[in-house]
Amino acid sequence: MKKQFQAESKRLLDLMINSIYTHKEIFLRELISNASDALDKLYYKALTDKSVNFDKSQCYIRITADKANRLLTIADTGIGMTAAEMEENLGTIAHSGSWLFKKENELKDGYDIIGQFGVGFYSAFMVADTVTVISRAYGSDQAYRWESQGADGYTIEPCTKDTVGTEVILKIKPNTEDENYDEFLEEYRLRAIVKKYSDFIRYPIRMNVSGRRLKEGSDNEYEEYSEEQTINSMVPIWRKNKNELTEEDYLNFYSEKHYGFDKPVKYIHFSVDGAVSYTAILYIPERIPFDYYTREYEKGLELYSSGVLIMNKCPDLLPDYFSFVKGLVDSEDLSLNISREMLQHDRQLKLIAKNLKNKIKNELLDLLKHDREKYERFYKSFGRQLKFGVYSDFGSNKEMLQDLLLFYSSKEKKLVTLDEYVSRMKEGQKYIYYAAGDSVEHLEKLPQAELLIDKGYEILYLTEDVDEFALKMMTAYKEKEFKSVSGNDLGIEELENKEQSAPDASDQAILNKMKEILGDKVAEVRISKRLKSHPVCLTNKGEISIEMEKVLKAMPNGEHIKADKVLEINGNHEIFKALKEAVEKDPAKFTLFTNLLYNQALLIEGLPVDDPVAFTNDICKVMVAS
Repeated sequence: MKKQFQAESKRLLDLMINSIYTHKEIFLRELISNASDALDKLYYKALTDKSVNFDKSQCYIRITADKANRLLTIADTGIGMTAAEMEENLGTIAHSGSWLFKKENELKDGYDIIGQFGVGFYSAFMVADTVTVISRAYGSDQAYRWESQGADGYTIEPCTKDTVGTEVILKIKPNTEDENYDEFLEEYRLRAIVKKYSDFIRYPIRMNVSGRRLKEGSDNEYEEYSEEQTINSMVPIWRKNKNELTEEDYLNFYSEKHYGFDKPVKYIHFSVDGAVSYTAILYIPERIPFDYYTREYEKGLELYSSGVLIMNKCPDLLPDYFSFVKGLVDSEDLSLNISREMLQHDRQLKLIAKNLKNKIKNELLDLLKHDREKYERFYKSFGRQLKFGVYSDFGSNKEMLQDLLLFYSSKEKKLVTLDEYVSRMKEGQKYIYYAAGDSVEHLEKLPQAELLIDKGYEILYLTEDVDEFALKMMTAYKEKEFKSVSGNDLGIEELENKEQSAPDASDQAILNKMKEILGDKVAEVRISKRLKSHPVCLTNKGEISIEMEKVLKAMPNGEHIKADKVLEINGNHEIFKALKEAVEKDPAKFTLFTNLLYNQALLIEGLPVDDPVAFTNDICKVMVAS
């Protein structure tokens, strides 16, 4: 007699099939996990009841595909089910016998039951028209047959079965225009699904495997074969004792999992027991993936629940600034049947993510301290991402990342940390000085840095477009503010002397005249307090620097962003004397000199000249006049 699922079961079944599982192949993972649970229950029963005759060598899961009849069978030698247990576990959607078993027996480490939501079994209906379960419980001679064609209901009736255990038999659906169900009867496809999701189930998963191989004793003669093989590896590397593993084991695993084609600069294998327990293997790559800065790149770690893959890439485990990290996390505290949406709100997952973030930072700091060469190789590939991390989210991650940053030093002629810079600061130095540009070679020649270098101050050279944005977001490091060599004021008090404090009236008139000629191209023209041998330079007022203007203008809708530029003239240079003479005797020449100086300052900054033709004509005029 057909029985009906309990109230709401039809709706739940439909919701589960269409919402919880994105990929139909997941059904095999669920059924294998249920089979593993049944074996765990029998194993645990044997541990607690000495009268139970338990032979671990006879514990296995077998997958059999019958193409001719479109039948796929997943069988186990586990504890089996009585009619009442079938009624309870299979007749009520979202009822979990595994969860109750775990709760009632207070299972400790090593005896975890994977499935706890009780919905995984019903994923079989994604690929099957009819699902049949034949089961004989341990200690019983009577077997029972459960059968259903979906949400309309099910039947349970007695049957015969020679051995204890359970068989789940799926009548695979016929193909449609949109779906190829034949693939779930193909040996290669079934093996691939097992390898992907269930490779580390701790019981052997057996399947009949066929193919061609060399005949024994022959070099060129082949034979067809068909034999039962164990297709899962059973013991994952992360569950082995670290003392048993070598560097080669970790590197081989990195390669086998296709995490990258490089050799990672560091691998981390650790376990945590506490509010949430988990094991992780993390790799810090040396080389940047070819698609790393594209939309196609997917960050995330593999996420397992007791050795069963939940998600191939779980983005919630890593912050964006550590998105280069590869590896996996396995936790028995996470439910197997959990959707991507549920993961985003999972408290335990958030706790794991927080711990991983701190662990990665500490490991990078350790690499920086003890193997600088390796760290710099890593930083060459991923330092940009760390700096983006400082800048993004309104600087909320700057404390996390600031000690991992490296910048090229004018004094050391190599990459240095901010801590190393501060440790070498001159007595009384108030600021961390930096210069931003497209290359170290260019920055070493900047007129704006001339005075600081002459006085022995160290300057950090920022050569990536994100660098200055990151420092602006940080504002300071160890209470030392960052100051650009091109900023409005260098903050060196000895410059504020009487001789250079302010131009006299005649000099100010020259500066005003130059400003009038240049118009809104500059915010101000002034006598420089930083130039020594160079005649001219551009500096800026306000928060947007000249280098930031370049970066922002290259972005969509950034063409109207401008820095407030200041043209600084060296009052002690011969050119200023020439300006004084020209303003009195030859106004046209004064205008010519003003435009030339402005365009020279633009070129020094790597900015385009507004009118290249006019600029070359001005140069020709000077050449002819001389």
